[in-house]
Amino acid sequence: MSQSTATTITGRNVWDGGVSPMGVSYGKLMMWFFLLSDAFTFSGLLITYGLIRSSHPAFTGAHDAFVFSPEYWPIPEKVFEAVPFLHGMALPLVFVGIMTFVLIMSSVTMVLAVEAGHRMDQKAVEKWMLWTILGGITFLSCQAWEWTHFIVGTESGTTIKEFVNGEWISRVIYGANLHENQYGPHDFADFFFFITGFHGFHVFSGVLLNFLIYYNTVTGVYNRRGSYEMVEKVGLYWHFVDLVWVFVFTFYYLV
Repeated sequence: MSQSTATTITGRNVWDGGVSPMGVSYGKLMMWFFLLSDAFTFSGLLITYGLIRSSHPAFTGAHDAFVFSPEYWPIPEKVFEAVPFLHGMALPLVFVGIMTFVLIMSSVTMVLAVEAGHRMDQKAVEKWMLWTILGGITFLSCQAWEWTHFIVGTESGTTIKEFVNGEWISRVIYGANLHENQYGPHDFADFFFFITGFHGFHVFSGVLLNFLIYYNTVTGVYNRRGSYEMVEKVGLYWHFVDLVWVFVFTFYYLV
């Protein structure tokens, strides 16, 4: 068999491989593999959170009588009840709900960007990608405010007693960090920083990718390629980030 016959079959190089599974391109298939592995990571974090929380006693009294205590796992509605510019008003989970709505709407605009790419409509892709980027930046800004408020804490703080030098002393804790927090057990703050921070890093990475797609769209890169598949591949990542937040919101803030 000649070398040309050995290295080509029906005009294709043997190193090209076979038919792509389900007609999916290599790039999209690899994105699905990445998202699957990332899903395992977030699942592990949320399952661990559930196990740790179940090992701590939950407050069983009336919500109105609840006070932050190292003994009880905090009630999320009591921790996350502040809204910017509405100082002193108790609005349980309203701000987190707004963050969730913004992120979900950014997923809608990404769908519209992908659909416009299928039509090879450059101007529409630019418009919807810009809205998606703005949605991601808004979510990150809201998360930054939420972290700040969580770290600073409430004005009243939480009084704890410690046994120091042979006597009990009282000390007031304001806000939270990785060592102590006014809201309850240390694990509550640790999981808050790690889970929401890890998700926030994904959103930040997604915003950077979306900006790159927007730049390439504006400069006509995808028009010259004759395909907007990159928009669709990055869109898969963005939808995954939005879906993960729905689970984070449900497990951490609602349950």
